[in-house]
Amino acid sequence: MPPAGSIPIQQQQVRERSLAPLEPLFSLEPEQLLQRSDSVELQFDWPRSADDPRELSEIAELRLWSLRADALCPWLPLLLERSSGQLTRHVAMLLPHSFSRSEGIRFAPDSLELWMTHRLFLLDHWSRGHGLNCRGNLEQMAAVLGFELDGSFWNGLS
Repeated sequence: MPPAGSIPIQQQQVRERSLAPLEPLFSLEPEQLLQRSDSVELQFDWPRSADDPRELSEIAELRLWSLRADALCPWLPLLLERSSGQLTRHVAMLLPHSFSRSEGIRFAPDSLELWMTHRLFLLDHWSRGHGLNCRGNLEQMAAVLGFELDGSFWNGLS
């Protein structure tokens, strides 16, 4: 798998909740996964009529696929490209949110805090268990989602 790029996800794979598009990532060592931070785009091939006003994160089938991907690939948010909104869209698939054309996605604050704190603990433990440190990357991920990390957050964690 190239260090960066787009991963196409076909309609049938979504319907079957197949994670086959992500399988090349499963065989990578944690260090190789972290080298792909902020570089992966998930491209959903999900036909919609021109009059369908829903955002992708409002489509139940895509949300279900994303929930499964997030459960089995907890490191996926670290890999998702941030500046184009890939990370934000992925989290919107998982958490309650509202959307407005002028303000964009607004997450339910309590939900974002719980998910983000859980993910920070999980990925910090995972990376340190492999002799890696991804705290800087985790802090960037949190910032993109509008989650302010207190400077003492990592204190006492080994």
